Amino acid sequence: MILIGELSLWVALLMAAWGTTAGFAGAYTGRTELQASGERALYAMCGFIVLASLGLWTALVTSDFSFRFVASFTSANLPTPYKLTAFWAGQAGSLLFWALILSLYSAIAVYTGRKSNRELMPWVVPTLSAIALFFILTLCFGANPYERLDFIPLDGRGMNPQLQNPGMAAHPPNLYLGYVATAIPFAYAVAALITRRLDNEWLTSVRRWVLVAWFFNTVGIIIGMWWAYVELGWGGYWAWDPVENASFLPWLVNTAFLHSIMVQEKRGMLRKWNVTLVVSAFLLAILGTFITRSGVISSVHAFAQSSVGYWFLAFLVLAIAVSAYLVATRLRDLEARAELESMVSREASFLFNNLLLVGIAFSILWGTLFPILSEAVRGTKITVGPPFFNQVNIPLGLALLALTGIGPLIAWRRASVPNLKRQFTGPVVIGIVVGALVVALGMRAVHAIIAYALGGFVLATIIQEFQKGIVARHRMYGESFPVALFRLVVRNRRRYGGYIVHVGVVVLFAAFAGLAFKKELDVTLKGGQSYEAVDPYGNHWRFVSQGVSQYEELNRLTTAVLLETWRNGKHVGVIKSEKRQYIDSNKNFTFEPSTEVGIMSGLRQDVYVVLAGTTGDDTAEMRITFNPLVWWVWYGGLIMAIGGLIVTWPQAERRKAQAGYATVLEPQHERARAGA
Repeated sequence: MILIGELSLWVALLMAAWGTTAGFAGAYTGRTELQASGERALYAMCGFIVLASLGLWTALVTSDFSFRFVASFTSANLPTPYKLTAFWAGQAGSLLFWALILSLYSAIAVYTGRKSNRELMPWVVPTLSAIALFFILTLCFGANPYERLDFIPLDGRGMNPQLQNPGMAAHPPNLYLGYVATAIPFAYAVAALITRRLDNEWLTSVRRWVLVAWFFNTVGIIIGMWWAYVELGWGGYWAWDPVENASFLPWLVNTAFLHSIMVQEKRGMLRKWNVTLVVSAFLLAILGTFITRSGVISSVHAFAQSSVGYWFLAFLVLAIAVSAYLVATRLRDLEARAELESMVSREASFLFNNLLLVGIAFSILWGTLFPILSEAVRGTKITVGPPFFNQVNIPLGLALLALTGIGPLIAWRRASVPNLKRQFTGPVVIGIVVGALVVALGMRAVHAIIAYALGGFVLATIIQEFQKGIVARHRMYGESFPVALFRLVVRNRRRYGGYIVHVGVVVLFAAFAGLAFKKELDVTLKGGQSYEAVDPYGNHWRFVSQGVSQYEELNRLTTAVLLETWRNGKHVGVIKSEKRQYIDSNKNFTFEPSTEVGIMSGLRQDVYVVLAGTTGDDTAEMRITFNPLVWWVWYGGLIMAIGGLIVTWPQAERRKAQAGYATVLEPQHERARAGA
C-alpha cells in the first residue's frame, strides 16, 4: 500500500497536468472530446490522490521510519489516534491533505454541476485541475511526504506535545475543509468571467460552496479557540496571532458575500462587489497558507521556514494577476441592474454590513502583514500586538452587531416612517432596558455595556421575526406553535437558519464582553498551604494545595499539582494542572515540557489554573485566572454551526422556486414593513 501510494502521487501529477492542458484546450476550441478527457483526468487525479493519502496513512500507522515525514512526526510509542492525525502535523502531509480535499471537492463539484452548469463547466474543470496541479507539483518537488532517509532510525522524533490533543483531530481538518472549499467558487467565478455569463445562474452553485466553506471555517475557528484555551496555558482563546488572523480573513469575506448576494438576487446590485468577494476569499486562503508555511512570521501555529513558501508566493501573485485582469476586462458586463433608492433600506443595510466586514478584514490583514512589510522596507520587524487589533476592531464589531439587528427590520427599496416605528420600537426598548440593567448590576466597562445593550436589541429583533412567522402560520394553517416553528424553519432554511446564526453571534459578543472582568492571580503554594481570593462576581474562593506529584504514563513523564477548591465555604472539587515531559520508546526526553491546564468550568465563569513550575520542597508556582462566560463562547459557536448547517442543508427545488429567497409568508412581512 505504501509503494502504491508513493507511485500514485506521481501519477496524480500526470493526471492533473493532462486535465489542465486538455481542459483549457477543449474549453478554448469548443472540442467536447477534449473537455470530456479533462473531466476524466480530474476524476482519475482524485482517485490517485486518495491512494497516495492511504499510502501515507499506512506508513504512519505502521511506523515506517524509513520516510523522513514519519520519523519526524511520530514515534513507536505514540498512541495510534495521534499517528493518524500526524498526517497533517507537518508541512508535506498537510499539503497532501489539502490536495486530497481539493481533489474530492473538485470531483463532487464537477459531477453535481455536469448538467446544471454545462456552459461554465468546460472552464471550471481546467481551473480546478490547474489549482490541484500546483499543489501536487509542490508536493512532488517541494515537500514530498514520501521522501526517504539515508538510514532508518530506531525510533522517530515523536509529535509535538501541543499537538497531542483531541483538537488535533478536529481543528485542522475543519479549517482545511473551509479553506479548500473557497477554490470551487473561485473556479466558477473564473469560468463566469471568461464566458461573460455573469447572470445570477452561476451564483446558485457558488453560494452553496461558499456556505460549505463558511460552515467548516466557523467550526474550525471555534475548535481552534477551544484548543488554544485548554492547551497553550496563556489564559485566553484568541490572541490575534498571525495564523489565527489568516484563518479569520476568508471567514469575514465569505460572510460579507453571503449577505451581499441577497442584494444581487433581489435587486441586481453589487455584481462587481460579489465577484470580487468570491475571488478575494480564495486569494486570502492562499495568502494564509503562504503565511503559515513561509516562515516569514513567528507563531506557535506556523510551520518551520521552508522554500515551499516561495511556491505559494508565486502562485498567489499569478492568481492575483489573472483575477485582476478578468475582473477589469469584464466591468461592463458586471454593471448593476438597479440603483440604491434610499439609504434607509435593506440593501443599504447589507451594503454597510459589507463595508464593516471588509473594513475589519482589511485592518486584520494590515496588522498581520505590517511586520513583514516593515522588515522588508526598513530592515526592522515591527510587531503589531493585540492592542492595535482591539482598538480598531471592537468599535467596528459593535457597529456590525447593531446592523445584525437593523437589517431584518427594514424593507427593501425604501422604508416608510410608520414602518420604522412599528418595527424598531420593541427591540430598541429592550436594548435600552438590557443596557440599563447591566449598569445597575455594577458594570462600568463602556464597550461591554454597549455590547450587552446591542445584544438585547438584536435578540429582540430575531424573536420578533420568529414570532411573526409562527403567528402567521398558526392563523393560516391552524398549526400549533411548536409545529409552526418547525415548519417555518424547515421551509425557510436560508432565512431562519440565518437568524439562528445571528443568535450565535449575539451569544459570542456577550461572552467576549465578559473578558472585561477577567482576573489573574500569581500564587505560590507548598503542600498543605491555602490561598484565598475573590472572583469578579464577589464569590470567595479558597484553594488548598495537595502537594506536587510525579508519575509516568503513556509516552510522557507528568508533574502535577492538585488544588482542593472551596467556593463560599462549600467544597466544589479538585483542580489538577500538569507539566508534561514527553519521552520516546528509549526513555529519551523529546521536546520542551508542555503545560496541561486545570479548568473548573461553569456557566458563569471558568477557574483556570496553570502550573508554571515547581521546586524541590513540594512547592508549586501557579497562575489562577477567573475567566467569565467562557462556556458561552463554545455555546455561541455551536449555535452558529447549527444555523449554518440549516442554511447549507439542500432544499427541494420546488421550494427554491418561490419568490426570491423568501417563503409564502415573507411577502406578507415585506408589505407590513413597507407600511402597505
